[in-house]
Amino acid sequence: MAAKKYVCKVCGYVHEGKEAPAVCPLCKAAASEFEAVKEAKKGLDTNSDVYAILYSAVVVVIVAFLLAGVSSALKPMQDANVELDKKKQILASLNEKNLPDAAAKYDALIVADPIINVNGEVVAEEGGFEVANDAVSEENLPLYVADIDGAKKYILPMTGNGLWGGIWGYLALNDDCNSIYGVYFSHASETPGLGAEIAGDKFQTRFPGKKVYNEDGQVALTVAKGGAKASEESGVDAISGATITCNGVNGMLKTKLAPYYKYLMSQIASTPMVELVPAEPVATDANVEPAATDAAQL
Repeated sequence: MAAKKYVCKVCGYVHEGKEAPAVCPLCKAAASEFEAVKEAKKGLDTNSDVYAILYSAVVVVIVAFLLAGVSSALKPMQDANVELDKKKQILASLNEKNLPDAAAKYDALIVADPIINVNGEVVAEEGGFEVANDAVSEENLPLYVADIDGAKKYILPMTGNGLWGGIWGYLALNDDCNSIYGVYFSHASETPGLGAEIAGDKFQTRFPGKKVYNEDGQVALTVAKGGAKASEESGVDAISGATITCNGVNGMLKTKLAPYYKYLMSQIASTPMVELVPAEPVATDANVEPAATDAAQL
């Protein structure tokens, strides 16, 4: 049996042996005053606070690496889903919804995605699709051009703020660069049955045919209660009970559509005029001289 250490609680004398001495050699205390000394365990004490902290740190690091790996592996798929969703939203502004193959339809209809600036100049011939919402500025305006049955449609992206969070959308213009062909709106967290209705067909179908700009180049398109009565060309009735959200849509239209005006007007000016060629006269009984008869030729 290995020797143990015993300490005298009276004087502190330390005794090594199989058991405590009968009497302390220093203070003459009885064996009952001796206490066995616990030997420190070798290695890390699993009951200590240090062990708990180290263990937690290791677990956190391992989990972080696993999550980073999973996120990295899934990122291409996530990016593809985000890209497809954006294409669906753009197509929705062209009244193309619930398509079985939205990516193919997008490629078939969208013929250009330039980046322009507020002066109407083309900054880049392509790349508008890659511009993130938080990167849009007066010098970095994305734009989409669609070709539908030989007619151009210009799709303008928009972002704004509703009652509870962000709102966004796309507005498609006809080739006159002013009348609305279609719109798409969505939101992050508007109230169901009220502000959330901006994403519904009942609200969005109020826009086609409305004019965006007035003769002075200002955004005349307005969303307000009784809007259609105030202006037949540019007024859109707001959603009852969703005043703040509709005000957000109205503000979004005013601020986000204005920078595109010069470019759109340049597209109208650059559209070649069709020269009208007089048609050849069509022969009728009234303008054709009667043929000579056989008798007159004799």
